[in-house]
Amino acid sequence: MPLPSPALDDLHAAFGDRLLLDEPLARHTSARIGGPADAFLVARTADDLRQAARIAWAHALPLFILGGGSNILISDSGVRGLVVHNRTEHIAFDGPTVTAGSGVSTIQLARRLATRGLGGFEWAIGIPGTLGGAVYGNAGAHGGDMAGVVARVEAVTPAQGGRALRDVVWSNADLGFEYRSSILKRERRRCVILSVTLNLHPADPEAIRARMAEYTGARKRTQPPGATIGSMFKNPPGDYAGRLIDAAGLKGTRIGGAEISEVHANFFLNVGGATAGDVKALIDLARREVQARFGVWLELEVELVGEWRR
Repeated sequence: MPLPSPALDDLHAAFGDRLLLDEPLARHTSARIGGPADAFLVARTADDLRQAARIAWAHALPLFILGGGSNILISDSGVRGLVVHNRTEHIAFDGPTVTAGSGVSTIQLARRLATRGLGGFEWAIGIPGTLGGAVYGNAGAHGGDMAGVVARVEAVTPAQGGRALRDVVWSNADLGFEYRSSILKRERRRCVILSVTLNLHPADPEAIRARMAEYTGARKRTQPPGATIGSMFKNPPGDYAGRLIDAAGLKGTRIGGAEISEVHANFFLNVGGATAGDVKALIDLARREVQARFGVWLELEVELVGEWRR
């Protein structure tokens, strides 16, 4: 869908040929699924993020920040407005306190922290994505999560009807972390996370690496390789989504090019040419069967992005 000319002119003036039109988002997601973005930009710096947000909000243009491309299912029709691929990568160390750009890879950051003997983030070694996305969804594993390490978040939000930016700093308490969620996700706040500050603790590098090796081994034993989105559903209280889907007899079920994994039923695979519609059909099937058999309605952990028919 063509962008309004004034918005397009401002984006071209700010970013030149870095701005891409009708970019297929399947190139930028872990499951290799997703239709085109009206406009697409790779942000390398916090200033890039600021500029993109300012222009989008000034023109009332939909803005979506793409991180590592996991834990999202982008519709086959794509995403309207501007998609910014966040690749900001600065990291600053101040003792056990670390401030990193929101586009930093969680896996790469876990490795850097281990090398410097900083503990508390090793649980993230197997979690794909970016630091900003991890805050947004309160990512976690192996008993740890972002709620346990985030000190503060710096972001921008629209001001003056979208014509200007407002700098904000949110504390851990401000972010309202819950299981695989934050207030930013629940309220779908219009904001762009610029950086995240973590409070960690000194630890023996070898001990950290040993724990990360243990976590990586467990993940390889229990989760499927290949093109996946990530954990599809949140675990319901006192149970596991994968167990319920398995007990409903759905492991290995395939629709089009999408399949419920034989290894772990809470992971859906692109086994070749899967569309977002194929995956959504499997989501709906799993929800219906689990509710019919066990009276449990599975809540998505993955976020649906783009245009979807109700």
